[in-house]
Amino acid sequence: MIVHHDITTECRRQSMQIAIDASKSTAERNRLGQFATPNALAVDIARFVGSLMRESRGGIRFADPAIGSGSFFSAALAVYGRERINSAIGVELDPAFADAAAALWADSGLEVVRGDFTRVVANRSLSPAPNMILANPPYVRHHHLDRAEKQRLQRLVFEMAGIEVNGLAGLYVYFVLLATAWMDDNGYAAWLIPSEFMDVNYGAALKRFLTDRVTLIRVHRFDPDDVQFADALVSSVVLVFKKASPPSGHEPEFSFGGTLAAPHARVRVRLERLRESRKWTVYPSHAKNDRHTLSDGTGATLADFFRVQRGIATGDNRFFVLNRADAERRRLPAKYLRPILPGPRHLKATVIEPDDDGYPLIERQLCLIDCELPEHLVEQRHPALWEYLQTAKALGVRDGYLVRKRNPWYKQEQREPCPFLCTYMGRGANDKQPFRFIYNLSRAIGTNLYLMLYPLNGISAMLDKHPKRGEEVHQLLTHVTGYELRGEGRVYGGGLNKIEPSELGRISAVSFVERWPELGKDTRLCPETLFV
Repeated sequence: MIVHHDITTECRRQSMQIAIDASKSTAERNRLGQFATPNALAVDIARFVGSLMRESRGGIRFADPAIGSGSFFSAALAVYGRERINSAIGVELDPAFADAAAALWADSGLEVVRGDFTRVVANRSLSPAPNMILANPPYVRHHHLDRAEKQRLQRLVFEMAGIEVNGLAGLYVYFVLLATAWMDDNGYAAWLIPSEFMDVNYGAALKRFLTDRVTLIRVHRFDPDDVQFADALVSSVVLVFKKASPPSGHEPEFSFGGTLAAPHARVRVRLERLRESRKWTVYPSHAKNDRHTLSDGTGATLADFFRVQRGIATGDNRFFVLNRADAERRRLPAKYLRPILPGPRHLKATVIEPDDDGYPLIERQLCLIDCELPEHLVEQRHPALWEYLQTAKALGVRDGYLVRKRNPWYKQEQREPCPFLCTYMGRGANDKQPFRFIYNLSRAIGTNLYLMLYPLNGISAMLDKHPKRGEEVHQLLTHVTGYELRGEGRVYGGGLNKIEPSELGRISAVSFVERWPELGKDTRLCPETLFV
């Protein structure tokens, strides 16, 4: 839907946006983080910020540090009118979008600056300082930023804002902090960004900034099933704040689902409570916002009883993981083959029994090439394996990032077989678990599509004495609620959930202590005294 007083110009903008997007591959747009804001959403955001500035004296000095084709400026014109906008500036790195924005909006007063905002703002050449920022910064994930670029950005943010940013943060975090340093005191900003920062460790700097350095007014998280960008699996949030220290007793409003103007649920949260909250996505409580945590930081957690570790990254599953029958046909030496589980999509069972060789008793038996011998010895002693390894170069396997760093290049990360595994990505609503727990009695290890739970302390001692209790341990894992798994993990657009080892470790393990009270003892000091 187009909601604009100048339908012709907005129609032209959308046509130009589509044409420029079509000229780039999906991979290129993902790398550059280019996902345009829908016009109706931009207008909703502009209206909300406009309602906050009604009492402000003087006109609007508009800015967008990632102007693109000008979706937010178009919305500003529609909502505020040209006469209320005293100045407008947009910065854009992509020449195609910069040219489009200039062609569309120069006559309406928009100054387009071509360049990288993080470098332009560092030169202190942008003026006048805005009192309103409406922006959808590039969603460039940290692994698309090389080490030197991260260090430059971290130094710049510390210089301009006095904030230390974790190296795992995406580019949008730097945009928010640098643009706020640039804008006028008491100005207002609205940012459409990924919601991931609300739950992850590397979002801590941004969360502290929002609670301590500015007056956070509104945090609206869209329903993950309602993807704002059709071509990006991103769960989105709108942040609205004023560049001013928060007043005493301030309570930002958190809303979820629906639209900014008509959310499905809303709640006000005291800043003190917000500062103590690891996960911001738990606010507000709503049937579809089914993210709850049970661990309060004092009771037992899974990390007390399991070492949680990601499965191995082979560097190229298509080359290093073979069907067992194919490996036998090639006469590959069994001593350099390890049983490995297939990906979660191909593993239907949740209890994996072993065959006589320790391989899983499943239809699709797989093995992993893992050899520590140097190449000259492989060539001498195992000609069949050597012949197979020679095919890697033509397939591009040797050029892979992980493979290049290994010596020898076909030696894998080392993992012991693990009795309990958890898939780390999945979907599920209400009490349905988004992830599956696997009870693995075979000698197979897992790829990095799984988290591996190695028993520690009291659980380890118990299973050494009573191996049959592994079934009960598995049952307790399967009874962890979907609500808690989603609450400790994070969610992406389209409702795709993900959980990392440290997040799984924070899941409450009170049910284990209730089942076996002995686990409540200090098992780390004397686990051998338990379960005698």
